[in-house]
Amino acid sequence: MPKEAKGEPPAPGRRRRGAELEAALLQATWEELLAVGYHDLTYEAVAARAHTSRTVLYRRWPQRRDLVLAALRHRTPPVPPPPPDTGALRTDVLALLEQITTRLTEIAPVVQVLTDGRTRGSDLGDFITERTRQGGGDTMTELLERAGRRGELDASRIPARVAALPVTLVAGEMLISLRAPSRAAVTEVVDELFLPLVAHYGGAGG
Repeated sequence: MPKEAKGEPPAPGRRRRGAELEAALLQATWEELLAVGYHDLTYEAVAARAHTSRTVLYRRWPQRRDLVLAALRHRTPPVPPPPPDTGALRTDVLALLEQITTRLTEIAPVVQVLTDGRTRGSDLGDFITERTRQGGGDTMTELLERAGRRGELDASRIPARVAALPVTLVAGEMLISLRAPSRAAVTEVVDELFLPLVAHYGGAGG
């Protein structure tokens, strides 16, 4: 992949600090990662792209993997509230999964380089679990409770694992295949797996 152009330097005489500086460092890391890949990424190149020194980077992230995972978290924050409200549970869940697969597509190139034999570890798994828990736990619970208020189901009877199932399966497939699942695959998860379980436990009609 061709190397991207370096970002514009900060205005003369203005020193970046705090959150502004950190955001610039992580954005530069992301751009360098996409330009050259994980194994060719260097602190020197990131510092040059961010118009700062290597010391600034090392002070915050002593290890390259720490730096890259921080950039990954910065680039792909959790799906923001409020969750989709389409008027029906099925389309709410499909809309949420579309948001999540969009995020997964953004990070797929980085996930691929972080999960090869030389860099495998627990940090990336923790990151995916963190994002999966956010979407599969609180957000799905809210979607189910909203459906309950509409009279579609009894949300109190839905097990937590069933509530989290759509997001867990979508994220799991991405980790295995290193690409976001197709829309047809996502629809199959909802129609063939999730909604029948919801109907079984909570009396939903789909």
